[in-house]
Amino acid sequence: MIPRIEDYDISFNNGFLPDEFPLTKLPQDYYKPWEIIVENLPSLILIKGIRKLVDKLPLLSIEHLNNEREYRRAYQILGFIGHAYIWGTDQPIEKLPIQISEPWIKISNILGLPPIGTYASLCLWNYKEIIPTTTKKFDLENLTTINTFTGSIDESWFYLVSVYFEKQGSLSINTGLSALRCAENGDTKNLIKNLQKFAESIDLLGSLLMRMEEMCDPHIFYFRIRPYLAGWKNMSSIGLEKGVYYGDETTPKTYAGGSNAQSSLIQFFDIILGIKHSATGDLSQDNSFMKEMREYMPEKHRQFLNDLDPFSYTIANYVKKSKNQELTLSFDACLAMLRSFRDKHIQIVTRYIILQAKKINNMGSTTTLRSGLARRKKNGEERGTGGTSLLPFLKQLRDETGNSYASQWGKRILNNDFQ
Repeated sequence: MIPRIEDYDISFNNGFLPDEFPLTKLPQDYYKPWEIIVENLPSLILIKGIRKLVDKLPLLSIEHLNNEREYRRAYQILGFIGHAYIWGTDQPIEKLPIQISEPWIKISNILGLPPIGTYASLCLWNYKEIIPTTTKKFDLENLTTINTFTGSIDESWFYLVSVYFEKQGSLSINTGLSALRCAENGDTKNLIKNLQKFAESIDLLGSLLMRMEEMCDPHIFYFRIRPYLAGWKNMSSIGLEKGVYYGDETTPKTYAGGSNAQSSLIQFFDIILGIKHSATGDLSQDNSFMKEMREYMPEKHRQFLNDLDPFSYTIANYVKKSKNQELTLSFDACLAMLRSFRDKHIQIVTRYIILQAKKINNMGSTTTLRSGLARRKKNGEERGTGGTSLLPFLKQLRDETGNSYASQWGKRILNNDFQ
């Protein structure tokens, strides 16, 4: 049976965003020590005082948290504080104090997430109304972020573009599932209509992605924001050799940092269109990184994708068997729009990361603080915050999008084969 979104904490109107606005503060005075630090995080990073203050925190129990929204808020707070603690000076530190690590682990276990800053804590649960309203209407022009590391407009916009993306993606979810039901029921006429709407929705999201440069400067992103988003996996080239020790644990943990690959919407597209991704550089193996990223998604969203997986080739197989030209064209249009979306993502990554990395040795004073991923790499390789080799990974995802073509013409267009 095709999964129903209402069973997986997915909203008809908001997609993978929550139906209610996230909590901006925990209501209990007991948690004020956490709230005071996260509220003043930009200033504490500015004076390099984050570690000293966190070391003095009391060890707080999570027993006073009462519901999902409060757990999410606490998870978000500890994620921002934890990343600032690790990356908040020019040299990372490999140990989190127990005051942060113990409650973070406990809350993460309840939410079914790893104790690391994730796409959920940075974006899905990190927005609020600018001017409070009495309605529950989700107005994209009246949103800002709850917390940032830097206090900058650039960082807020970086997260908000993803919030807008997820909100607008609700159309893709509803249309994609409708298309899937049409394929299951043999309804070719409505499958064509839904696939055409699905292609248009992906194209809309690609245009939305390109709005990043409106308010987020590439230089500020690379040198001032991105360092705090990194996790502690594959980060030896920037000084975190083994990972991070949580409290008194004797074995370090290695987790990927926040990444767009943790967006359930991105993987939803691939399932609906029957796109298979291989391990980077090895077409014979499944992409373990994409599978791993599901573990960084909210538990119910992860389960939704897992339950949707058996239907991965339903639409693609139906299209190829039907030999209906309009249906084939509509399906290939979806692939073309998704490939175009991934091209735009590569353009953004090139402008915001690859080109900025080339400036790393030629600008700024030698005493300018460069933390984490903004420092010169030991081996020169540019990695994503999730720990992947950045451009090879993204280019392979894009190229594999063209492998599910339904027509020979689609194959030529999507794979740039014009000979």
